[in-house]
Amino acid sequence: MNTTTLSPHPPRRALSAGLWVAQILIAFFMLFGAYMKLAAPAEEVASMMVWATEHPTLKTFTGIVDLLGGLGILLPALTRIQPRLTVLAALGIIVLQVLAFGFHASRGEWPATPFNLFLLVLAVFVHWGRGKAAPIMAR
Repeated sequence: MNTTTLSPHPPRRALSAGLWVAQILIAFFMLFGAYMKLAAPAEEVASMMVWATEHPTLKTFTGIVDLLGGLGILLPALTRIQPRLTVLAALGIIVLQVLAFGFHASRGEWPATPFNLFLLVLAVFVHWGRGKAAPIMAR
């Protein structure tokens, strides 16, 4: 009789891997958004974000929020220093995406909203996963 021992935690490993992928994707998009809003040439930003020339203060504010969100969704979990901050960063990104969806919808910028929904779903997944299902323990 051949018995194979299965790992007792394969679903948890898959969940953890999925959470890391989601965190990396969120960090990439948030940090790219921060670069575009804070450091890219004005002409390049205006071609991608029409509202940025109309609301330069909002552009700067959201750039800073994007930077903090991109760093916060990844660094605390990677370093295991205050990993609960990853959960709070995910919550902040959820709020940001809901507000961004409303902002773009109010301006009739419907092509921008699927991206907000994509980031919203990823952030909700990370918030749930790192908060309850597969939290990262601090050092």
